[in-house]
Amino acid sequence: MTQQNELTIRRPDDWHLHLRDGDLLTAVLPFTANVFRRAIIMPNLKPPVVKVADAVAYRTRILKALAGDTGFEPLMTAYLTDATDADELSRGHAEGAFTAAKLYPAGATTNSDNGVTDIGKIYGVLERMEEIGMPLLVHGEVTDPDVDIFDREQVFIDNVLIPTLQRFDRLKVVFEHITTAEGVAFVEGSGANIGATITPHHLVINRNALFVGGMRPHMFCLPVAKRERHRLALRAAATSDDTSFFLGTDSAPHLVSEKESDCGCAGIFNAPSALEVYAQVFDEEGALDRLEAFASLNGPAFYGMPPNEGKVTLKRGERPADDRLTVGSEEILPFDTGKSVLWRVVY
Repeated sequence: MTQQNELTIRRPDDWHLHLRDGDLLTAVLPFTANVFRRAIIMPNLKPPVVKVADAVAYRTRILKALAGDTGFEPLMTAYLTDATDADELSRGHAEGAFTAAKLYPAGATTNSDNGVTDIGKIYGVLERMEEIGMPLLVHGEVTDPDVDIFDREQVFIDNVLIPTLQRFDRLKVVFEHITTAEGVAFVEGSGANIGATITPHHLVINRNALFVGGMRPHMFCLPVAKRERHRLALRAAATSDDTSFFLGTDSAPHLVSEKESDCGCAGIFNAPSALEVYAQVFDEEGALDRLEAFASLNGPAFYGMPPNEGKVTLKRGERPADDRLTVGSEEILPFDTGKSVLWRVVY
């Protein structure tokens, strides 16, 4: 079989992205905006994006931080709390300020302390979202301290997601950054109203990466990477022809001082190499012909948006490792897969 050395696809979208704010936003934004046409922007700022005015202001800051005319479009989301007002949410969706709403179980991940404490408290909001066709984006983990951190996705499926969807069976849900074979099976067995994003890092690392040669805080994210069998299930799902799965990097920058602190903040900054890493995975799985669907077609179809008209070209060739990114007097460490990435975006 002849080796494919160049691949051109429709310009992709990132359906799960953290841009942070301020100087950090300005520093990390170009890595996404230069490759991806659209991105779903996570709302877990301090304070979070809960009202229409918050989303409009944040979007304005993102657009102001863009360097040049990349055509990049940020798609804003609302941060759900126990007190979210269904009318405010509905108005934001109707006006185009909110593309979707994000469910963070309180305490599940970075800046989620204001999240939902009990799914039952937002049933009225979910009913309205079901009525207007507004997608619910789910961080799918329970926060019960008695549940092992490696089991929290499975328990969320059983105890929260399945009962919620039995009650709201027309609700559009994106199960974000799935990490388990059980998550894959749930999505595969659900209807067309259920989609899922898969990150590049969960396709290439398993939980061993956290402990090789000592504690590796830069490999710590939430949901945490799982066993090898789960990584293999994710790779099979991403490279399949199932349109329920699509690209969402969950690129989540933190300063090195925060990653290497006793907290070891959760998040992996993969934006500089995300598309190249996906390409390598699809190449290794013999599925380069399916990368465009995963990266550029399945997500828009789920969200009811047209695919992008622009193109991106990747060429085979060893990609130089990314340098640390300077932000003021601090640094951010980009994702390092631990081995050479053999694809490069050449635009």
